[in-house]
Amino acid sequence: MKFGFLGAGVVAQTIARHLLPFGHEVVLSNSRGPETLADVVARLGRGASAGTPQQAADQDVVVLSVDWANVPKALASVSDWSGRILIDATNRIDRNNPSDLGDLSGRTSSEIVSDHAVGAKVVKAFNTIPMQWIDDASPNKPKTTLFISGDDATAKKALGGVLEQIGFAAVDLGSLEIGGRLQQVGGPLAALNLTLVDRFAL
Repeated sequence: MKFGFLGAGVVAQTIARHLLPFGHEVVLSNSRGPETLADVVARLGRGASAGTPQQAADQDVVVLSVDWANVPKALASVSDWSGRILIDATNRIDRNNPSDLGDLSGRTSSEIVSDHAVGAKVVKAFNTIPMQWIDDASPNKPKTTLFISGDDATAKKALGGVLEQIGFAAVDLGSLEIGGRLQQVGGPLAALNLTLVDRFAL
């Protein structure tokens, strides 16, 4: 599959390093232009390229991996979200005031993302754990649990299959409203590091 990234920081690069060894392709983008990502693409190697946000959004799956404050601008850089699979890897955190999580009783962060990407099939994923916990992209990496939530069963099944292929354990929590609330920052599953172990190990 081809994955496009809105954002090219640690989150995007970490996910890309897990995807590339399995033959998936990645297109990274940022607000400064593809030429600023030459070094990043070179480090990632074969299968990685840089493009504009629109080019990233034209891939099979789009991953939103920008700071929360930049979410509206990043999503507005794509002309039409209709029918696209959009993975929301963001967290509703204000860098200037990390303790302020907003009104957690209202719409979930991914529902807010969906409001800005009308018509997209939004799936919440990759947001519950710091990227350093899955920094190991080797074949021997621990099988870490990654939670996914969304309202489109087909999009969740497609993402879940890829996550299992690249060495993770995908757990479907249900809808953006219910599952998304469980896994967003402030929810009970945020920052929960679960790995599968050999049941016969002593």
